[in-house]
Amino acid sequence: MAVESRVTQEEIKKEQQKPIDRKKTCPLLLRVFTTNNGCHHQMDEFSRGNVPSSKLQIYTWMDATLKELTSLVKEVYPEARKKGTHFNFAIVFMDLKRPGYRVKEIGSTMSGRKGTD
Repeated sequence: MAVESRVTQEEIKKEQQKPIDRKKTCPLLLRVFTTNNGCHHQMDEFSRGNVPSSKLQIYTWMDATLKELTSLVKEVYPEARKKGTHFNFAIVFMDLKRPGYRVKEIGSTMSGRKGTD
């Protein structure tokens, strides 16, 4: 299952510099786009303000781990709870140097297996 979000690189860098107090900080809305084919969405699916139809909205904090995001996705999609399900995470962002969106893979997790995240 591939998971993507539309968050800019600049937003991530700014927020990573500050520790987050989850009791005092309001969570952000993360738009997650899932697939069952093991690949990320094509960049043309994000063109002209469009987004893929498989959208999941998650409220979380900027310091959320991939493990936390995996757990939130599994709450909504029972088929993702199967042991051995791969979750590949990528950030989709608008490229300011060239027209269009770019994708940056940020990591992966697997149901039922401990990893570095």
